[in-house]
Amino acid sequence: MANLKEIRSRITSVGSTMQITSAMKMVSAAKLKKAQDAITAMRPYADKLTELLQNLSATLDADSGSKFAEQREVNKVLIVAITSNRGLAGAFNSNIVKEAKRTAHETFAGKQVDFVTIGKKGNDILKKTETIVHHNTAIYDDLSFENVSEIAEMLMQKFDNGEYDKIVVLYNKFKNAATQIVMNEQFLPILPPKIDASEAKNATADYIFEPSKAEIVEQLIPKSLKTQLFKGIRDSVASEHGARMTAMHKATDNAKELKNDLTLEYNKARQAAITGEILEIVGGAEALAG
Repeated sequence: MANLKEIRSRITSVGSTMQITSAMKMVSAAKLKKAQDAITAMRPYADKLTELLQNLSATLDADSGSKFAEQREVNKVLIVAITSNRGLAGAFNSNIVKEAKRTAHETFAGKQVDFVTIGKKGNDILKKTETIVHHNTAIYDDLSFENVSEIAEMLMQKFDNGEYDKIVVLYNKFKNAATQIVMNEQFLPILPPKIDASEAKNATADYIFEPSKAEIVEQLIPKSLKTQLFKGIRDSVASEHGARMTAMHKATDNAKELKNDLTLEYNKARQAAITGEILEIVGGAEALAG
């Protein structure tokens, strides 16, 4: 059994850790509210833009499609892995890294697979075994649509130049503070719209376009792609704060439980020490009396 001084020192250390994890939980909870409001407000716009793009794509002729919808034989793949710059968020970052490696070595086995990493944690792990062609850690310092648009334009340029035949985006989708869903979305080429039999009649309806279909496509598709990437990063930010808040909540509970166990151990040791001292005093007194 450890002596009293060692146990007191451990209790103090665990108490300090509990204060830190509790403070980090409160900070993440405050940031989560702001990030959750941002992604909740953005999703209807992003979904409506995607719906407009699909409705428009359904009416396009085969020769009037966008260059970003060109379907090629897949030989070169680019994976965009969105993680965070900080840890202490449970399995938030490791889930993306696992999905990135699975996608690279199983889904696209035998293909040339390169990576674009957004976030320090994913880049630090993936660069050890994978080929990183671009990484960005400063995007979280000033997360705006304009800054994300630069990354999206770079991805579109690489696809348009033929450097890659397919681009995939991996990120954590925010569901609630305790649940994040790993998303594996095709970024380029644009997937054709999924039309059910019941929607086929409406999809082939005759529309009047102003300006022309081709001009609308050339403007709407790049905007939709930028919005898709921005939504993915926004989702990832909200998921990060939710994951960290949950992880720090569990860490605080574990520290509290450990502190209680150590306090109980300290009281037992102190009681044993006092009992031993009393026995020594009684034994000494009896010896003197004898």
